[in-house]
Amino acid sequence: MSIPLAALGPVLAVLAPLMPALGVVGWVFYPAAVLCAVGLAIWLRPKYRLASLASSHLRARAGNVQDARAERGTDDLPVAATAYDRGVIAISLLTLAPGQHGGSESATIALLRTLARSGTLPYRVLLPPTAPEFGQGLPSEVVHEYHAARTLPQRLAAMTAAAARPGPLRRHYTDADVVHYPLTIRLPALETPTVVTLHDVQHLDLPGLFSRGERAFRALAYHRSAHSAQIVIVPSEFVRDRAVERLGLDAARVRVIHHGIDHDRFSPSGQEREEFILYPARGWAHKNHKLLLEAFAQLRVTRPGLRLVLTGGGHTETAPAGVEIRGHVSDAELVSLYRRAAVLVFPSLYEGFGQPVLEAMACGCPVASSNAASLPEVCSDAARLFDPHSAEAIAEAVAEVLDDPQPWTERGLARAAPFTWEASAEGHEAAYRDAVAGLA
Repeated sequence: MSIPLAALGPVLAVLAPLMPALGVVGWVFYPAAVLCAVGLAIWLRPKYRLASLASSHLRARAGNVQDARAERGTDDLPVAATAYDRGVIAISLLTLAPGQHGGSESATIALLRTLARSGTLPYRVLLPPTAPEFGQGLPSEVVHEYHAARTLPQRLAAMTAAAARPGPLRRHYTDADVVHYPLTIRLPALETPTVVTLHDVQHLDLPGLFSRGERAFRALAYHRSAHSAQIVIVPSEFVRDRAVERLGLDAARVRVIHHGIDHDRFSPSGQEREEFILYPARGWAHKNHKLLLEAFAQLRVTRPGLRLVLTGGGHTETAPAGVEIRGHVSDAELVSLYRRAAVLVFPSLYEGFGQPVLEAMACGCPVASSNAASLPEVCSDAARLFDPHSAEAIAEAVAEVLDDPQPWTERGLARAAPFTWEASAEGHEAAYRDAVAGLA
């Protein structure tokens, strides 16, 4: 097969700026990345993608489903209420690097667990060699042909290798009626109907928080994956509106399916609340720790005994007086912190959903939250909202909740109650049925 050299231009344009973002290691591996660009060019240009061995079967199956709906007179009924002839739903997680995906990883874990417990369709999870136990109770298979990858350079190399030589990977998907990519990146590319989860478009809305290489990579991999999918799942109305506006997606193909809460785990305990505020977030720039620390210093002027507890990886700052950096904590410890904290503060500049605010509410912890991005949608009137760009506004909101927490606790419990992973799983299964039927 010959590939026009012009097809490599956009790929090399992405890889070149990405290498400096990786530092010295990136420059060492740049020649290999250039060679892998040939494979990426094949992946990115639809005319060179190989058809799945099962594609004709899937198109016929989709037609049969639509015909059956017409015969039964159920064209106007919700698709979730119609029959499905139980082909395999593949959930592809080859690009997973455990512990490095933040909220999208947590949401994927919860979804898989719920599908394993109450799903009505047959599933198989395709896993990378670095995460062989990640199936969460669903039937799973480790794809050993995908290169083991933990660091950023390794992940880049694994993805480019998979794009350059997708054939061995595709053999694991030949019996799939639908393939879902919960982590957005559509590797391997298939002709089988696909569902892609797009968690946010932060790189377009807040480009200054990303390096040139990171922006270019997301523009290449995320945008292409979203445009190639039959259905795009997003966690909030906010992300849907931004994806339609910034990516030009057809709104009819974009499904809003909220994340859920495990109410068996996240629930009040009656424990006495202690004099600390909690912020569970990785040390990423958009999480806005710098301004939170300024606000906390202001709070300590009148509340010298107040503490701030930070969880999540990636914190490199030195903890000032009164600040505890816990790093990664277990699920049990996180729940304990929610149940004991005086306030959850959430000053994030950008969220596609905002899971921690609902988890805290479900545990009876009052919440003071940023008014940015999806957070007003998720919190509604159950949190004291503030401008995350102002340390004074953050401090004022937290102080207000500390002074009168009970109304916020009651509103939070009511707000969190309808968010369940069972409802989220049902929405995903409806999307899978629609994808195999060729319906958006």
